[in-house]
Amino acid sequence: MNFEEKLLDSKRIYTGKIINVEEETVQLPDGKNAKREIVRHHGAVALLCITADDKMIFVKQWREPLRKTTLEVPAGKIEPAEEQSPEETAKRELNEEVRLRAERLEQIAVFYTSPGFADEKMFLYHAQGLSPVAQALPQDDDEFLNVYELTLAEAQEQIKAGLICDSKTIMAVWYWMLKLRSV
Repeated sequence: MNFEEKLLDSKRIYTGKIINVEEETVQLPDGKNAKREIVRHHGAVALLCITADDKMIFVKQWREPLRKTTLEVPAGKIEPAEEQSPEETAKRELNEEVRLRAERLEQIAVFYTSPGFADEKMFLYHAQGLSPVAQALPQDDDEFLNVYELTLAEAQEQIKAGLICDSKTIMAVWYWMLKLRSV
């Protein structure tokens, strides 16, 4: 069966700082028409950072869509000028959020965060050979966060408690548990 939908019409219904929203009219495989609301996003990076004493680095911050505080791996959106090099975004975010640099960045995964309504593509990196930055970049004006280091057991407890609740961070913790701890 051919699952492809044919785009008939698209109109921008919202233009924002981080996302744009489009309403599309598509023709379904059975010939009927349907509406699709699609969130357009430049993409993002996330970083799995393990310290020399075997702790994972997290940032604690308020997430308004959830109306709660979360613990997440360092992450951030890809700026339009960085679209061809998510690794540059990863280096910038590592500096901005946790004031570290990495000798090496290994790409772990590339995935779509919620393909049912958004095209946000996430690049997950393992940052290795961590050291403090010589020159700290400014943090985003609207970003308030604290940096935490947790053991694997503590991170697993925070998943159970619901403080770690987003897919990129859970994926990073599982990668740490399954890949990095089994070596």
